[in-house]
Amino acid sequence: MPRKLACLCLLALSLAACRTGPNERTPEKTLPIEAPLPPSVTPGEFLIEADKLDTWNALGQIAVRTHGVEYEGRAQIMDLYSLRYRGVAFMALTKSVLLSDTIKRTTTRVTATTLDGKPIDSKPVTEFLALLQRELPAEIESVRAKQAAQKKAKTKGKAKKKKKK
Repeated sequence: MPRKLACLCLLALSLAACRTGPNERTPEKTLPIEAPLPPSVTPGEFLIEADKLDTWNALGQIAVRTHGVEYEGRAQIMDLYSLRYRGVAFMALTKSVLLSDTIKRTTTRVTATTLDGKPIDSKPVTEFLALLQRELPAEIESVRAKQAAQKKAKTKGKAKKKKKK
C-alpha cells in the first residue's frame, strides 16, 4: 500500500507540476483603417416645383450677381453652370425629375458636382445651394415675368408691322 500511495503522490505531483505554456493573449484583431467613401449625393441638393429651363435661367441670374461667385461658363444643353465659390470649383446643375405617384407637378432637381461630375461635399457649395434654395422661387417668377413681357412686346411689334402694310 505504501508503494501505491507513493506512486499516487508522485503522479499527483507530476501532474501539478506540468505547465501548459505561457499565458499568451491573442492580440485583438484590428480592422484596417479605411478612407471615407466619397458622398453618394451632394449635401444641400433640393427639388423645386418649376420648369428646368426657368430654373436654369434663374440660377444663372443669381450666380452672376452673388458676391464671391466666379462665373466660368455654362452649357444649356447639359443644364449646367461652371462656377467657383470661395475657391471651390464646381458645376451647378438643374435636372428634370420624372412625374410619379409622389411628384405630380413639373419639378427640377438643383444640385452640384465636382468638375468630374461626382457628388461634392464642400461647405461653400452647400452654402451656395442653400442660397439658391432661398432665392430661386422669387427669381423664377422674375424670369417668367421678363419672358412674358418680351413675348408681349414681340407680338405687339408684329401687329404694328401688319397694320403698316
